[in-house]
Amino acid sequence: MKPFAVIGAGPMGLCSVRNLVKHGIPCVGFEIHGDVGGLWDIDSPTSTMYESAHLISSKRMTEFAEFPMGDEVALFPHHSEMCTYFRDYARKFDLYRHYEFNTEVVSCERDGEDWVITTRCDGREQTRTFGGLLIANGTLHHPNMPQLPGEFAGEVLHSSDYRDTAIFDGKRVLLVGCGNSGADIAVDAVHRAKSVDISLRRGYYFLPKFIAGKATDALGGKIKLPRFIQQRISAAISRLMLGKPEQYGLPKPDYKMFESHPVINSLILHHIGHGDISVQKDIAKVDGNTVTFTDGSSGEYDMIMLATGYKLHYPFIAREHLNWTGYAPKMYLNVFHPEYDNLFLMGMVEATGLGWEGRNRQAEMVALYIQQLARGAASARQLKAVKQAQAGNRADGGMQYLQLERMAYYVHKDAYLDALAGHTRDLLKDYAAVDTDRFSTSAVGAAH
Repeated sequence: MKPFAVIGAGPMGLCSVRNLVKHGIPCVGFEIHGDVGGLWDIDSPTSTMYESAHLISSKRMTEFAEFPMGDEVALFPHHSEMCTYFRDYARKFDLYRHYEFNTEVVSCERDGEDWVITTRCDGREQTRTFGGLLIANGTLHHPNMPQLPGEFAGEVLHSSDYRDTAIFDGKRVLLVGCGNSGADIAVDAVHRAKSVDISLRRGYYFLPKFIAGKATDALGGKIKLPRFIQQRISAAISRLMLGKPEQYGLPKPDYKMFESHPVINSLILHHIGHGDISVQKDIAKVDGNTVTFTDGSSGEYDMIMLATGYKLHYPFIAREHLNWTGYAPKMYLNVFHPEYDNLFLMGMVEATGLGWEGRNRQAEMVALYIQQLARGAASARQLKAVKQAQAGNRADGGMQYLQLERMAYYVHKDAYLDALAGHTRDLLKDYAAVDTDRFSTSAVGAAH
């Protein structure tokens, strides 16, 4: 079997390599930076991390099942702890030796059934042929930069440019948007800026990180509740613990809980309630340092910080190879190409509570599919037929997600994990018939 190429050494790339190796599939990983960690390595050129950033979900709901975080690690770890965790993971499973670091993937071209991949390292380009391609370069590194309605005389930055609070010293700051990063940055700015306003186009739901001393995302145990009950319970908890968004002068959400990602941050409401952050409507016009809002009010600002999210970005491969229409590539379960059997979009998936273990299960399913398809197993042929017939089925569980670019690859956690489990179970049924002349005994043992 020709080796498979894996692009990226963040958590998704790492668990992809881990599962390929575990199932006896040769692979080479490419990472533009000099070490693993991806987004969580603040020194990486593609990282959009900021100094105060912590994990939004709790560690037990996020960690790899086969590699738990230590008890000494905070419940909501700092980004530096996460970076250390992924490096320890790579050492534990001997993944470093499969990577070429400081290596940029320049292009990926189709050649018959193979992939011809050109990389660049130290200014020198190299072209090689691979039997397959797993793209795991992340979804949160290419900023979405909307055009402002006018010319602003001050600084215009994206949240991806933010590192530490010093940039806010003495400035009148307008933050646009209020996702989880935007809320974090607004809270940071309060302590250094002259003033902080936040401009919102739509409403958001807010949830606290802790309830009764426990991580909010860990409550509820293993009982799977119907989607509409989950939504109602979480909305009720939000109202009970924090109140309604409109009580703070924020827009009322015009959608149900989880139809957009909730903001896991109660500190921003604390600062709004104390007058440290002022809430403004959507921007109507910009002229010099003056910003006018849709309700006719206006303010003077020195900096506009756009917390407007990210776009999917795969600059090394043509869009037609990704079955890309609309906001996102149309893949079965957001990973399987309908026609190509050796191209996989790893980690182009988001869901409340999915964690790294959910992504690891995705990687295991892909590795098993590659292995079993090479053997001609019935389970792989069946999955091949399904992915061709159901391209674009992302297992959203019937959720009416907002029609936004950042929501285009959201799935419903339970529906997604059930789909992964079903395909993995079918593929594992054929595992006992592995041809030991082609796949190592150690790889079979590792799977069990």
